[in-house]
Amino acid sequence: MSFEDLRVRKPGSVPQRALRLSLLAMLIASGIAQAAESTPPEQTLNVDASASADQQEQAAKDYSVPVTRAGTKMALTARDIPQSVSIVSKQRMEDQQLQSLNDVLSNTTGIHGVSSDMDRTNYYSRGFMIDNYMVDGIPTAFASRWNLGDAQSDMALYERVEVVRGATGLLTGPGNPSASINMVRKHADSKAFTGSVSASYGSWNKQRYVADLSAPLSPEGNVRGRLVTGYEDKNSFIERYGADKKFVYGVVDADLTDATKLSVGYEFSQVNTDSPMWGGSPRWYTDGSQVKLRRGYNTAPDWAYNNKENNKVFINLQQNFDNGWNITLNGTHNQMTLDSKQLYIDSYINKDTGVAVNQYPASYAYDAVGGTGYNTGKRKVDAVDAFASGPYEMFGRQHELMLGINYSRQDNKYYSAWTNISPAQLGNFYDYNGNFPESDWNPREPASDTQLVRQKSAYLATRISLADPLHVILGARYTNWNRQTLTEEMEKNNITPYGGVIWDFYDNWSAYASYTSVFQPQDYQDSSGGFLAPVIGKNYEAGVKSDWFNSRLTTSISVFRTELDNVGEATGQTNPETGNAIYVGKSGVVSRGVEFEVNGAVTDNWQMTFGGTSYVAEDREGENYNSQLPRTSFNLFTSYRLPMLEALTVGGGVTWQSKTYSDLAGPEGNGTWRARQGSYSLVDLFARYDVTKNVSLQANINNLFDKEYDNNVGNGGIVYGEPRNVSVSATYRF
Repeated sequence: MSFEDLRVRKPGSVPQRALRLSLLAMLIASGIAQAAESTPPEQTLNVDASASADQQEQAAKDYSVPVTRAGTKMALTARDIPQSVSIVSKQRMEDQQLQSLNDVLSNTTGIHGVSSDMDRTNYYSRGFMIDNYMVDGIPTAFASRWNLGDAQSDMALYERVEVVRGATGLLTGPGNPSASINMVRKHADSKAFTGSVSASYGSWNKQRYVADLSAPLSPEGNVRGRLVTGYEDKNSFIERYGADKKFVYGVVDADLTDATKLSVGYEFSQVNTDSPMWGGSPRWYTDGSQVKLRRGYNTAPDWAYNNKENNKVFINLQQNFDNGWNITLNGTHNQMTLDSKQLYIDSYINKDTGVAVNQYPASYAYDAVGGTGYNTGKRKVDAVDAFASGPYEMFGRQHELMLGINYSRQDNKYYSAWTNISPAQLGNFYDYNGNFPESDWNPREPASDTQLVRQKSAYLATRISLADPLHVILGARYTNWNRQTLTEEMEKNNITPYGGVIWDFYDNWSAYASYTSVFQPQDYQDSSGGFLAPVIGKNYEAGVKSDWFNSRLTTSISVFRTELDNVGEATGQTNPETGNAIYVGKSGVVSRGVEFEVNGAVTDNWQMTFGGTSYVAEDREGENYNSQLPRTSFNLFTSYRLPMLEALTVGGGVTWQSKTYSDLAGPEGNGTWRARQGSYSLVDLFARYDVTKNVSLQANINNLFDKEYDNNVGNGGIVYGEPRNVSVSATYRF
């Protein structure tokens, strides 16, 4: 099915082939669930605290998580949330060796990454960039240019990752209608000394060591501590590139009373990279054909580096009441720093002579084929979030109410020094091997997108029980948003309404529909260096969900439609004065499509996640918006513990995405050239053997068939995805 086929569909329609595939997947999932229900898992999970130790142990091995506050901040099952929700559990992260947020998002339904280079990946959902990354429900706004390592967060520190696709204004206030990413921290929940240590070794000399220890800090166990620490060192299939990571996380959880719990913690992480390639390798010859370089080619010189450090302090206070109400207070102080010296080649290459040619129009008077940059930055976030939730009665029925307030202050300070590289300095590109001298750096100056952002919010939502099978969720969030930059100040007040309805039309099945508005100030700049006006729009979603075995297995299928105005889209050009990409605002952008997911325990021995998405995103003229993103993608991963040999668990998965392309400006007078990446699939396998009750060995193979693919279509240079790689690990639990 071509993109032209998709354009002629009536507004609000979705690709029929994708819809049929999604319905087929749901029918298969229903059949699996009902077949398994006739021989149900040996232990059925109870959500309440009275669950037995065996039940809790079994739940910890599931891919599903029965109860979450994702979407509405009310404690609900996924079936009761009127939006598409994906949860990546600790067990799935262990099976797939998803060690960073990058790894998790690359394997999450409906999420796609575009890598500017090895250290910077932006993630998208439903055609729009994800710009809200949350930790325990507190959001941090994400700037695409100044990537401070959010997606490199190490998963050893977190219990799970919750992804809510679509607009999430009730939770985050301003934000794209893409998705919100919430990382849920580990806590000290054991009254006995327990923990694990692990070591792994893999391709390109990757070494990783992690210790996770929990212990009571008082004789009664009402005060507990947990320490997670690790070290990682690796090279890469990219020549000269290397990186090391260190992290330490400590938390103390105290039961001040039977109803009051206090948590205080600290997190530190540091990622240092040597010789990172900046912006990928050159894509075009001057005749419009594509440069073909080996996957391991690196433009970075030996002196290049990119270092990031992250410090976070947090506090959490929870108070429960006998009437079912509870109050939660979260506070955090985060500080992330960047220190980077790199080289960027931004040019066309003469195929015959190897001479690099300036890619900018003559009107720019910019005779350079790249440059060296010395960039530093600091992002400080101070935030407080307080909310209360609980039941209330009205008209003889019980309902639930959630209300809260939020304040955040995000201070982004960036400094930059840039030195142009002339064609003569670069010389013959065919002879270039990273042997470029370090610049005599100019003084760093404040970057144009340095800014201070303050938000004050108040929000509330209620879940109203109209009848036993029918519930309505209504809510709104008021946001006062203020941004100060070096040249301007902007203040906006916005009310984001939210509404959803859930109908339990059968024992295990629910239908839902939801609506919310969209408001998103933008960091994108136009050709004059000014910021684009905020995005405004509407987001609609409807679907069907089911759950089985007390929510140990969940399924969902949804259709969605998003209507936006003034959406920033990259022109493929760069402002030579600021080094920033140039964007234009697109009005009448519509994204519509279908998604499905099956996730959880089919049986006690069989875990599975299977999801897919297919959508169309177009502007008012019918042109594809963000065409560098695949319009259709699927991901499957499953694990199976052999009943005849319970010590052995095997599994694997496959991700597939449709073709992508992007039309980029060629040399002046040559129109546009199209960068392409065909559809492709990646296959992964794993096996784990429990040597004893405490010791396990595991092996993982990623990209089994060594597929070669470009992960940066539409964003300048070529950035190849990782070739086939393997890892082996050993874990000791006690």
